[in-house]
Amino acid sequence: MDPAGATPRDDAVDDIPRSLPPEPPETLTLLLVEDDDADAILVTDLLARGGVRAEMHRARRVTEALRVLDTIRVDCLLLDLGLPDAVGLSALERVVAHVDSLPVPPAVVVLTGDACAGAGTTAMAVGADDYLVKGEVDGDRLARALRYATLRRRSAAQQLALYRSEVRAAETMRLERALLPEAVVRDDRISLMVGYLPGGNGLLGGDFFDAVERPDGTLMIVVGDVAGHGPDEAALGASMRTAWRTLVLSGTDPGDILPLMERVLLPERHGPEVFVTLCQVVVAAGRDVMDVYLAGHMPPLLATRGDDGTECAELTAVGRGRALGIPASGSWEASRVVLPGSWTVVLFTDGLVEAKITVDDDGTPTAPDERGHLPRLGVDGLRAVLAAELDGGSHDVVPRVLRRVRTLHGGPLADDAALLLAGWDADADAGPAERTSTLADSTEWGRE
Repeated sequence: MDPAGATPRDDAVDDIPRSLPPEPPETLTLLLVEDDDADAILVTDLLARGGVRAEMHRARRVTEALRVLDTIRVDCLLLDLGLPDAVGLSALERVVAHVDSLPVPPAVVVLTGDACAGAGTTAMAVGADDYLVKGEVDGDRLARALRYATLRRRSAAQQLALYRSEVRAAETMRLERALLPEAVVRDDRISLMVGYLPGGNGLLGGDFFDAVERPDGTLMIVVGDVAGHGPDEAALGASMRTAWRTLVLSGTDPGDILPLMERVLLPERHGPEVFVTLCQVVVAAGRDVMDVYLAGHMPPLLATRGDDGTECAELTAVGRGRALGIPASGSWEASRVVLPGSWTVVLFTDGLVEAKITVDDDGTPTAPDERGHLPRLGVDGLRAVLAAELDGGSHDVVPRVLRRVRTLHGGPLADDAALLLAGWDADADAGPAERTSTLADSTEWGRE
């Protein structure tokens, strides 16, 4: 035990204001690391005199203190520097190293008998929030020290949390730009409306899409889905989209793009179980035919408008190859589709069709089946939603479809979902077509 020093400190550190903070008193959880019973009683008395409401815990050794810190959440730790298993700064260094590893680090205030010049400065440099000398503090000063050390530590934790939040937001924006790019399409008669709806956790997943018009007028579109969802899948999805655009802009033959995409995927993925489904559509410059390539993905839908409204058909005759990254034989062949005069092709990921229907069109709760399972929206349900919303006009059709699916599901979807509508109007006088992009993770969507 360090003897109580009575020599005034000439290196006072971080002078403490004379008045307590204006916040109402709160109960602090304190851990006193002190092996001397008499000094422990003295500290308890000082806390009472200073009006500190405290839930007190005590440890007599550093090793015991570390165990307590792992068990309970402590607001502030009062540390003596003369303990049976650590003397001087070694005790502080061990405590600070452990405190910094905790999810919510407590403040660390040294309360010791060492009044040597420079001791306080050295302790603060090691990581103490304050340094007090026994025999030189009364109840009020100890109360101020504990209160302000705790407030400073909390403020630092809040600043760190804010910084991390800003870093995450910046990283999310970077991924958003990579996952939700600006289309490279010059033909203003091509409408392009895209949307991305993150799953229930609000995190970006591995869905991606893109659209590029080549110099010869060929329009190429892709929608893909990396298995799983999270930051790794989002990063891989961004890489796959970038690879696809690079191959398209470099003039790679459409039939060679999927094999090359798989060559990109294999070394980039974080495990052999990761695969990518993908739908690639190649619309001829005349806008009258398109070739569809499927890699384990659902075929696109083709929406046309007739006298009785919008018809949204599934292109079931399109051949479906294996997903990228699946160790199986097979290739990806193009399926030719003849297009009508005016058309809208719809590409999507499985997050939409796997949505459950919790309510019907009039808001009545849906009854589960005999196994207790709710029905899924499915491709037919998505076709119906698309047809109904397109009948209401093309303006903002993507957010309307996403909102409708989310309403039927009863809240955020379990998986992220991407939706892309590319259209062509045979009327040359119709004017520039609509181009919109929707990232449906705003505060407004979150309140729904």
